[in-house]
Amino acid sequence: MTARWPVRRPTEHAAIRAVCRSARPLPPVPALMAALLDASERRGREGICLAAHRVVRAAAPEVGE
Repeated sequence: MTARWPVRRPTEHAAIRAVCRSARPLPPVPALMAALLDASERRGREGICLAAHRVVRAAAPEVGE
């Protein structure tokens, strides 16, 4: 068995470029707001943070337009 050293790993820039190539549609803002309210009622900090960020991302205009 021959080992190749060092093992090549994707860089941060390559990972960002790969994500930018695929469109990831977001759910509608009202559905995201409902998820935010649900997470708030359950007092889930991670859920609140995730839902809030997705609401902002869905409501913000596309960069470069």
